[in-house]
Amino acid sequence: MYLDHYNLKEPPFNVTPDPKFLYPTAQHRTAMNHMLFGIRQRKGFVLLTGEVGAGKTTLCRELLNRLDENFHTALILNPMLSATQLLRSIVIEFGMEGPSQDRLACLNTLNSFLLRVSDAGQDAVLIIDEAQDMSTELLETTRLLSNLETDSRKLLQIVLVGQPELRRKLRCPALRQLAQRITVRYHLNKLSRAETTGYLQHRLTVAGADNSMQFDEAAIDEIYHYSGGTPRMINAISDRILLSGYVMGADGIDERVVRLAIRDMKEAA
Repeated sequence: MYLDHYNLKEPPFNVTPDPKFLYPTAQHRTAMNHMLFGIRQRKGFVLLTGEVGAGKTTLCRELLNRLDENFHTALILNPMLSATQLLRSIVIEFGMEGPSQDRLACLNTLNSFLLRVSDAGQDAVLIIDEAQDMSTELLETTRLLSNLETDSRKLLQIVLVGQPELRRKLRCPALRQLAQRITVRYHLNKLSRAETTGYLQHRLTVAGADNSMQFDEAAIDEIYHYSGGTPRMINAISDRILLSGYVMGADGIDERVVRLAIRDMKEAA
């Protein structure tokens, strides 16, 4: 609705995890480097955590883009499964036909695939998003997957991605063996005020905005205060702001437009 008004090619503040909109703050670059290091050095496990809406899933999508044809990847977005269902999902995500509900058959299929990948001098990477929702049993099943190895290398690199609850869960005694195997860890914090400014401008630029489309400093202050620096909340309020600005006929975004959008969101909640 507001695209033509602001001369945008596409909505800049969708909440979908599109990697082309990833704003590479220092901490996001560091998180990416941690994940790439853990995978390329075959550390076995990598842990990425962050608050809800911090950009973890978008970062995972960008990670998949960074891994070339020498890496076979599987992405599990909903890990609230039984152990057998998880194994079958992993097999399918790696591009194989999943065996019937037979846990051992799934494991054998996966192991055979990983050995073929290793023999070809390639690597396999499993990314599990929303891992804080995994039960202790399921996390232990994931640990056992790291036992798939040759005499010289791990056959599967595993990236666990989740909210801060995942870090707390990993401290429980039942998961101490898994926690000990995670040697590469990084936690994403919320954006700073300065990063919020860059984030807004970056997404507008990617969406096709020219220099005339700007959020003024007072508007950014209001956005940062309302969102707390959480990217998902920044997106939600900014999308509403552009709609409010369009309705008001505003060319740029000032404090008045932001406050109207925030009021509308609160009333709709």
